[in-house]
Amino acid sequence: MSKRGRGGAAGNKLKMTLGLPVYVSTISPVFDIQTQQLFTFMNCCDNSGARNLYIISVKATGARLNRLPAAGVGDMVMATVKKGKPELRKKVMPAVVVRQSKPWKRPDGVFLYFEDNAGVIVNAKGEMKGSAITGPVGKEAAELWPRIASNSGVVM
Repeated sequence: MSKRGRGGAAGNKLKMTLGLPVYVSTISPVFDIQTQQLFTFMNCCDNSGARNLYIISVKATGARLNRLPAAGVGDMVMATVKKGKPELRKKVMPAVVVRQSKPWKRPDGVFLYFEDNAGVIVNAKGEMKGSAITGPVGKEAAELWPRIASNSGVVM
């Protein structure tokens, strides 16, 4: 059990298929070889003024040799705003993933996926920057983040 906790998250997160990869581009100084670069864009589904979020890292991921970071529904990520209000752009801020388009299996046997990848901007404690969420929210995110659950219209 970690001493630091998950900020404003309540409860435990179940293991699920991670659908939002964050691969970092690095150049080896010895061989001059560049690794694969793949970053994930997701829609911002709150009314904070941001349109697109660009995931740059995933918070609270375990380390394993050669494992690349990826996020799923309910995970906190560090993101930047690519389209939106100028005061939100060019800053690194935490966000929580609320929808993913890659199917995942719930413990009751149901496979679920959404139409798009989407997240909401939060602060370090898990409090939302906006006041409303458009579209459905995954149950996994709503159980972990009570502030997100209270601002969402539909929880699936």
